[in-house]
Amino acid sequence: MRLPVVDSHKRENFAKYYMAVIVIIGLGVISNTFFFIEGPSDIPLLLLLTAFLAICEYYPIHLLRGNTTITFPFLFVMYTLFGVSYPIIIYGFIVLVINMLYHRPLRIVLFNPAQLVVSFFLAEKIARYIDTSRLFHISSDSIAGSIYYFVFLLLFYFINNLIVDIVLFIRPQPYSLTMIKSKVITEIGSATVSFVYGVMIFFLANYGNRTIDVFSIFFFFSPLVAVSLLYSVISTLKNEKRRLNALFSITTGVNKKIHSNAWIESFKNTFSQIVEVQALILWVKENGVWRILYTEGRTIPHDTLTGEALTRFDGKKHPIVYQDRVKKLGPIDEFFEKDMKAFVYSPLVVEDETIGMLVVAKSRVKSFEDDEIHSIATLANQLAVAVKTRILIEEQEKRIILEERNRIARGIHDGVAQTLAGAVMKLETANRKFNRSPDETRRLIEESIEKLRVSLKEVRESIYELRPYPTERVGLSVAIAKRIKMINMEYNHDISFDIRGKEVPLSSMVEKELFDIFQESLQNTIKHARATKIEVLLSYQKEQIILKIKDNGVGFSLFQAMVKAQNKPHFGILNMNDAAEKINATLQIDTKEGVGTDITLTVPKMGLEGGSTLDQAYAGG
Repeated sequence: MRLPVVDSHKRENFAKYYMAVIVIIGLGVISNTFFFIEGPSDIPLLLLLTAFLAICEYYPIHLLRGNTTITFPFLFVMYTLFGVSYPIIIYGFIVLVINMLYHRPLRIVLFNPAQLVVSFFLAEKIARYIDTSRLFHISSDSIAGSIYYFVFLLLFYFINNLIVDIVLFIRPQPYSLTMIKSKVITEIGSATVSFVYGVMIFFLANYGNRTIDVFSIFFFFSPLVAVSLLYSVISTLKNEKRRLNALFSITTGVNKKIHSNAWIESFKNTFSQIVEVQALILWVKENGVWRILYTEGRTIPHDTLTGEALTRFDGKKHPIVYQDRVKKLGPIDEFFEKDMKAFVYSPLVVEDETIGMLVVAKSRVKSFEDDEIHSIATLANQLAVAVKTRILIEEQEKRIILEERNRIARGIHDGVAQTLAGAVMKLETANRKFNRSPDETRRLIEESIEKLRVSLKEVRESIYELRPYPTERVGLSVAIAKRIKMINMEYNHDISFDIRGKEVPLSSMVEKELFDIFQESLQNTIKHARATKIEVLLSYQKEQIILKIKDNGVGFSLFQAMVKAQNKPHFGILNMNDAAEKINATLQIDTKEGVGTDITLTVPKMGLEGGSTLDQAYAGG
């Protein structure tokens, strides 16, 4: 259940106030430690620990279900050798600088080091107050040190996660059980690695009984630093691979289902794997008008884009980022709820023409990182190609319909209209000769009646052509089955029809061309092949659709049939091949005299599924 906008604002403000309190406490802790700091006894060793600490903090380890930093062993050794002031000051400074390098929002830049400093300070005070060696009556320095390290470590992780979880619970963004589970597993993994290294400090290096120098620390901690660097690189590569796979998946899904609204579902289901956002609007420009094609999340969509927003959309060629809504408004801020703070406007550009705009938003300021912006721009480029392809396909279908209407109009004008005009003229002549020449009048009337009969037949044929095509009324497979049933009743042939695979809806143009080729092939087989058995197969495969018509008739010479088709044009092999090219299909005819004929039509599946129009997609959006 989504919280009201007012509650969302309150929770966001409470989270900010809480974070500000932690920052103030952290600054107080750091300021206080300066009064107790003493000169370091071994500066090279302190610098080495600082360098290792900075490297491990900058390059986190991908552990189980998240990223973590294994820094506590460095902090503990620094605390043991130089006191509590140095790890607090150095750790706070390192985390502050790293957050600034990552270009995170100011409140995060200040909060992260503050909460880590507070966690370490409180854990040290509580662990020292407990005094585990006296509590458990342990005489062995190694065991006592290990237990103290474990308690210190446990307190540090508990306090640290408690401070962070309070923020995550207060803020309006969802903090689900799945996220909590993932975070807990990651932190347990990090604490386990830190504990194992801590035990090694006491038992393998005989910590506390032997002087520790730069070389021993370097060789002891080098494996941990190397693992941190290695796993950070591996994690980065895995994340990039995941993003590329998601991008490929969304591109493939969109292309396969470009004819229908189903491509939007492919886009919706995969987009969250690329970038996690709280709101999204996809605009497309059609006939000079900007319309919303798809929305998701915390949006307030209107009907169309007008005014200043329209002028700021047109002509944009590169992504525009608004990291803080308060400081700078975007073109369509009114289309998003007030708690959305950061926006990315990524135009859909094809051949230097802006045909759409992908707008995404997050509820935190400065929350879009460079790799996320790059991924959004890449996705927008893929969507631009898909949307442009869909528009071109729709224009092609409209053009085909217009050409068909013009053909019917020409047929009526050149056929029926001319015949009717001739019949009218003859009837007028008959009317004038009715009294003077009855025989001539009768002949003219009979000729007119014959022409009117022909015209009536042509009119009926034109009306039939204007009716919805069989595939539009019942679909391809049902239309084929009905046609086969009709032919079986009329000619009493043995015709079988088999459908394989899961049927998918196709565009009306593809179904029409498939049915026309099937009908012509079947008709030619009945008229000329003298076949006793005909097999029809419609196979829906993963990447293609196959229509096959096979008979056991007399066959024919394909070369002679092609020559005849060129000399006497009709809807034969040449036109069947033209029809196949319209839908990017391949027509294959295997035949020779005396062995029957096998006609196979292979249609690539990509881009042919569906049947709804772009207008329907707008209506749904």
